Amino acid sequence: MEQKIKVLLVEDEASLAMIMKDTMEPMGMSVTLAADGEEGLRAFFADKPDVLIADVMMPRMDGFEMVRRIREHDKLTPVLFLTARSSVNDVVNGFKMGGDDYLKKPFSLQELLARVSRLAERQQLYRQSSSSESEDGDRWIDIGSYRFNPVTQQLAWQEHVEELSHREAELLRMLAEHANEVVESRAILLALWGDDTLFNGRSLQVFITKLRHRLERDPQLRIVNVRGIGYKLIIT
Repeated sequence: MEQKIKVLLVEDEASLAMIMKDTMEPMGMSVTLAADGEEGLRAFFADKPDVLIADVMMPRMDGFEMVRRIREHDKLTPVLFLTARSSVNDVVNGFKMGGDDYLKKPFSLQELLARVSRLAERQQLYRQSSSSESEDGDRWIDIGSYRFNPVTQQLAWQEHVEELSHREAELLRMLAEHANEVVESRAILLALWGDDTLFNGRSLQVFITKLRHRLERDPQLRIVNVRGIGYKLIIT
């Protein structure tokens, strides 16, 4: 029997949480519920879920703060934020706290299932790649004065090593594979987000900004915006 995807759903709207749980469980997901950020924090470390779904606005501790605390210990578990707030600043804050995806309320349950499945698949692929890493050899690649491992999602500069989120690593991999070439925004969005909506385009801009900060130690590296087309990682 195929192993179920373990999902931790932290949502203070009880009726919505039950609808989501009843929708996901027949699709091969095992869903644990938590009603606020403090309860969600305890459940996360007790259950070790494959995917965390977190509402933003909650009592006692909001979703951003909960995920910030989780990311102090766990950088890799995919996080999907749910919120009725959709301003650019909210999106930026969500990704700064360590989110991997963002879904606006109200949303379709089909879209929820698709996004959770994609995050779970990426997590599973990462685990499989990591378990076979010793057999496959060294996966580090050079990006200017940095070294990047797309399997372990690590970016190293001299002795400093940072762990990237799933989406940061996938985006950097796409740009690095086409260094000094333009990668179309639409191609990135379809590959990493599943669609090229305006909202996801804003999310892509957030991740580009994050990668620029990650790479700022090397002045010979730049990620430039080719207006109306996409992005280019320039290595001089």
